[in-house]
Amino acid sequence: MNGVRFDNVHDWLAWQETLHPAAIDLGLDRVQRAHERLGGRRPAPVVVTVAGTNGKGSSVAFLEAMLGAAGYRTGAYTSPHLLRYNERIRVDGEPVPDTALCAAFARIDAARGADSLTYFEFGTLAALELFADAGLDVALLEVGLGGRLDAVNLVDPDVALVTRIGLDHTEWLGSDREAIGVEKAGIFRAGRPAVCSDPAPPAALPARARALGAPWHALGEQFGHRLAGDGSSWSWCAGQARHEDLPLPALAGRHQLDNASGALMVLECLRGRLPVPRHALVAGLREARPAGRFQRLAGAVEQVLDVAHNALGAETLAAALAERPVAGRTLAVLGMLADKDCAAFVAALRGQVDAWWAVGLADARAAAADDLCACIRRAAPAAGCEVCGDVRAAHAGLCAEARAGDRILVCGSFHTVAEWLAAAPSETDGVTWTI
Repeated sequence: MNGVRFDNVHDWLAWQETLHPAAIDLGLDRVQRAHERLGGRRPAPVVVTVAGTNGKGSSVAFLEAMLGAAGYRTGAYTSPHLLRYNERIRVDGEPVPDTALCAAFARIDAARGADSLTYFEFGTLAALELFADAGLDVALLEVGLGGRLDAVNLVDPDVALVTRIGLDHTEWLGSDREAIGVEKAGIFRAGRPAVCSDPAPPAALPARARALGAPWHALGEQFGHRLAGDGSSWSWCAGQARHEDLPLPALAGRHQLDNASGALMVLECLRGRLPVPRHALVAGLREARPAGRFQRLAGAVEQVLDVAHNALGAETLAAALAERPVAGRTLAVLGMLADKDCAAFVAALRGQVDAWWAVGLADARAAAADDLCACIRRAAPAAGCEVCGDVRAAHAGLCAEARAGDRILVCGSFHTVAEWLAAAPSETDGVTWTI
């Protein structure tokens, strides 16, 4: 193998998971040194960095679709993935091939020297390398955890976007929204636009923007949106800039108007460098559909797949479910990681779910199905709960249990959605999402 450690993505990833003593080790020193040894190349002439608790993936999807429809060559780095690691690194909307990933991993391994890198740091450096090779117009970089000390933050963005902020990863980021806001605001840069699509941002965000001299653009202040009276379209404005009669986003839920509005504000900030015509905005709104964000699969029994895994995500999921009632029952499959607040998650969905199936996941960090079920019974005593050993068993049981007019909801983690998709891939082959 000419000194290359591995020749396939699976082995590279398995090795990366064991290389560094801690799975999460926030800080930029190691990854910065490796990046400099690789040449320190900028991934694209224009870089947009996106941080937040919820809405990052959707916001990147809107930007990727709109800029792509305008004819720009895009790179998008997001995490985690659902079925294939390659989903994390996309060029012009397509996951990069295994050969390119393996080559990038080999270069990083050779450049890191004595430094060990985390799994996420390896992936971030691979994205930056592959984007720099691809001749992009714009790179869209999603923060993995926090912002200030996340590996993505080694790149200076031309525009920074912070989406909705809630309580998650509190052991790393702080126990309240203000402390978490400080970490998210770490992606702001002096003199460069700071956009926020959280309708009620922590005060730490505008304070940091002011301290840096970063132009501040906040939803409800410098820009906003309005739904048409009949609910069939919406409009957006920021000062003299206006977009009227826009189609509703393909992504379900009123909260997606906040995410789409933040994306439009980012594009407005970049208008002098990357102008995007109206037809591309319209196409992007209609085409942006990241997997696992209220992904609805039509059928006699509708399936809704949503990677929401914290209380804020559950609240927006509950609102989206309420907007689309079904004739029958909503039957929920819940699998979560053990560090998530199951009680708050279930409580937010109480009233929208008629019965629960608690499942274990194929991840060492997952909560046990028995523990989840006990939590569900405390948080939503009026709804029934059954224990399933894994997602595959829940899939088989629910396919037998559900009747026409019912809805199956799969939620709680990226892992839960991924394992559901893997349990019956033929069900989603060629399926067109419903709007």
